[in-house]
Amino acid sequence: MTLRGEENVTHYRSSEWAESTFCQICGTHLYYLLLETQTYELSAGIFPDDRKRLVSQIYIESKPDFYDFAQQTPMLTEQEILDQFNSNS
Repeated sequence: MTLRGEENVTHYRSSEWAESTFCQICGTHLYYLLLETQTYELSAGIFPDDRKRLVSQIYIESKPDFYDFAQQTPMLTEQEILDQFNSNS
């Protein structure tokens, strides 16, 4: 994947373990970078529609009650995500 317009991209240290990256013009979230593993968690919105496939949902305890995807996927809480991150360290 090629990122164009890098002059419009802002990196923000959002926690001790991750950096959030977004477009400074429109505010679109682009990706998270997990610092220790240098793993990129990409936002589905940056890919063309024909290449998207939802494989999991994270931080589900924070989602609004009315917010549901039609496609059924594994649903992970924040604690489950943190446990996975900690087990990789």
